[in-house]
Amino acid sequence: MEVIRCGNCRKKLAEGTYTALAIKCPRCGALNQLRASSPPQERPGQKWLATELLRMCLARGDDVAAVSVQRLDDRLAALAMAEDVPVCQVQRRLTAEWVPHDVDVILCAHAHVFISAEARAKARFGALGFHPSLLPRHRGRDATRWAIHMGEHMTGGTAYWLDDGADTGPIAAQDWCWIRPGDTPETLWRRDLAPMGLRLFGEVLQKLERGENPRTPQDAGLATWEPSFTSGTLGGGSLPNA
Repeated sequence: MEVIRCGNCRKKLAEGTYTALAIKCPRCGALNQLRASSPPQERPGQKWLATELLRMCLARGDDVAAVSVQRLDDRLAALAMAEDVPVCQVQRRLTAEWVPHDVDVILCAHAHVFISAEARAKARFGALGFHPSLLPRHRGRDATRWAIHMGEHMTGGTAYWLDDGADTGPIAAQDWCWIRPGDTPETLWRRDLAPMGLRLFGEVLQKLERGENPRTPQDAGLATWEPSFTSGTLGGGSLPNA
């Protein structure tokens, strides 16, 4: 982060990144107008996938009925409001009353809320999520961390249809990637898994438009599940890592 100081008296005004900023100094009253030489580069984090998925849907011309967020000050909410997409704030459990009528599909891009069966049933195709592993392997919230911890050399991502289980729903699309020496969950997510998730969402949406409905049941005999590295309770059911 950059320390922002008054150009007149050098008082520290703030810390952060900015593209354009106007801030009045409380000490000397000078109005400081700043502009970054280039916009800060946005790195793929959890909210990156949700934000880019919204951008992709808007670019495709999809009718986005609403966006659900946990915080109204995050970048997904900001983009939705800028594009005049209705925003609802849901903390832990998205139930049927939050889902508009005549929705084709609910897209869950790292939506850390539980999507109830009644909510999924209101959408024509159900709820599509993304899990950063080759399901049915590494079910659970820390799939990428466990893959690295276990010394595996490859992993991948799965677009899948949510059900009442923890990452147990039918597979819609999958792809794989290498785990490189020195990778962390963050580097692997930013380099490979987040872009992969966006691409898989796009592939499934295109198939749905063509009248296809890809759903391959997971092979329970190959399934593995690992607990979270950090403890936490779920919002009335299993929490999809989507």
